[in-house]
Amino acid sequence: MYAATTVLGGTGTGLMGFYLGLGFAMVMRKLFGYPDLWERDLCLSVGYVFGLVGWVLGIGLWGQWAREWFGMKTYANGAQGWQRYFTFCTDHKVIGIQYMVWFVVVFLAAGFMAMLMRVELAQSGMQFFNHDQYNAVMSLHGILMVAVAIAAVIGGFGNYAVPLMIGADDMAFPRLNALTFWLVPPVGIMLLATPFLGGLEAGWTAYPPLAVQTESAQTLFNLALMTFGLVSILGGLNFIVTVIYLRAEGMTWSRLPIFVWAMFLTAILALFYTQGIFVALFMVLLDRIGGMSFFNEANGGDPLLYQHVFWFYSHPAVYIMVLPGFGVALELLTHFSRKPLFAYRYAVGGLIGIVGLSGVVWAHHMFTSGMPNYLHPPFLVATELISIPTGLVFLAGLGTIWMGRVWLQTPMLFALAVLFNFACGGVTGIFLADVPTDIHLQDTYFVVAHFHYTIVGGEIFALFGGIYYWFPKMTGRMYNERLGKIHFWMMFIGFNVTFFIMHLPGIQGMNRRIADYPSEFDNINMVISIAAFFLGSSFLVFFYNIIWSWFRGPAAAANPWRARTLEWQTSSPPPHDNFESPPVIKGHPYDYGVPGSVHATFPMGAAHAPAGGGGGGGGGGGG
Repeated sequence: MYAATTVLGGTGTGLMGFYLGLGFAMVMRKLFGYPDLWERDLCLSVGYVFGLVGWVLGIGLWGQWAREWFGMKTYANGAQGWQRYFTFCTDHKVIGIQYMVWFVVVFLAAGFMAMLMRVELAQSGMQFFNHDQYNAVMSLHGILMVAVAIAAVIGGFGNYAVPLMIGADDMAFPRLNALTFWLVPPVGIMLLATPFLGGLEAGWTAYPPLAVQTESAQTLFNLALMTFGLVSILGGLNFIVTVIYLRAEGMTWSRLPIFVWAMFLTAILALFYTQGIFVALFMVLLDRIGGMSFFNEANGGDPLLYQHVFWFYSHPAVYIMVLPGFGVALELLTHFSRKPLFAYRYAVGGLIGIVGLSGVVWAHHMFTSGMPNYLHPPFLVATELISIPTGLVFLAGLGTIWMGRVWLQTPMLFALAVLFNFACGGVTGIFLADVPTDIHLQDTYFVVAHFHYTIVGGEIFALFGGIYYWFPKMTGRMYNERLGKIHFWMMFIGFNVTFFIMHLPGIQGMNRRIADYPSEFDNINMVISIAAFFLGSSFLVFFYNIIWSWFRGPAAAANPWRARTLEWQTSSPPPHDNFESPPVIKGHPYDYGVPGSVHATFPMGAAHAPAGGGGGGGGGGGG
């Protein structure tokens, strides 16, 4: 089949490129007089670069794009149906589903590693792992979950929904869009290969000098994350150009759906800050394979340099994760409250304020690193200030549901949980922003609890809410609502019990990232582990519901939620060009209850669903 041939072709050319790179590296070592032709980290690095190029050329980049660089004829993608999802397809809807399915699978793998960690941590002493094995599982869990948090909403919902919501027929650069997805599978493969080369020992932050001295698994880690950074940069550029230039007639900035605003601002963060993580990891790689001394103090380097460059990206990266979650949550809150989004302009201003301040707070991660004390006060103040625009977003959500005609379907439950969870994460973040309390709580389980409340509670809950919300649009089928609510309550209860309790041993000084702990923490860790297993079991309900519904669920209407935004004004799933005729935007997407308000019209043809009148009714309990 076309799809199988394409995937096999990419795998074949990728392997050919990898071995060609190995040979090239060894030949160059021979020419420059090195007695040992094989240096594992160097050869793996060169082989990976050659292999990555071979992979993307073989998967379809050569036939559909690169041939024209040399004046040759390109070939169209002939795959149809399910085969499209295994090919270099430029349809933004296919790419969105590719991202979503890939990262849901990665989420499952990373969650399984979390369960392994909680089995080990259920009681003190070493039961199943030694310290190195635990470090490897913990590090791999961390970086895979970070990858899911960064890319699942952006790559999945962003690619699928943003062009539809602004009335475009695709992303601005469709072939670049396809390229960014097909750079992702090698990242996952490289990370999952790390246990076979000694495992990751330096955690997901990969601090030197340890990251320079560890096994070759660290080289795979650096190469994978640098590739992922390239994906983020190229994807951010594509979203920015798409939103600026491809909006439908009448889609002014003040009429953009809040999710599109969140994605646009997230893309700005990704484009301008991801270079930081790329440079930091590249310097570590040069220290490992090139004999450099960026972080070797004995040779004039400085280990703190890595931390500054790393966190200069990695704190804005928190908002690369959280802003899309805010966008999804606010989108769901207004549709399922049947009210205009409260303080829309202030909510947008809050998102912009977060972007503006996110780049000046990085060093609050380094209060105990030994950096100069005179840097503590300004970073403390800047970190506290960012709570102001965040509070605007939070209050916009609360104001939207106040006196609304709330329809408690599964997507709405997850959106409400985002407000609750992120409020908890925000409160605990105050303690970590202040120098005196941060010094006490640094590297304890209090930090683990806070981080999970912020990222999992704020963004991953929004991710699942978005899956349920856009599932009918993506698949043309409805999920099982009862199973969706069972999944929500199991996940919500399991999550809050697990991570709320985790604050307590953290306050008492229990260190994170350590495989063992004093026996006085046995009882509380057993409770945490049991709650974590309950949380993990909730995803079994989710996977059963989604897989069964995808194949056997009842057919979905074009607009089952009776929402006003443009993606719901076309069929489910949408046609190749999204709309039968170009939409013209006439009003605000959230003017529920405003008499005579219409979001969009289709003057050259009829859409599959009404273009959003001002009425407030919703299906089912919405009224």
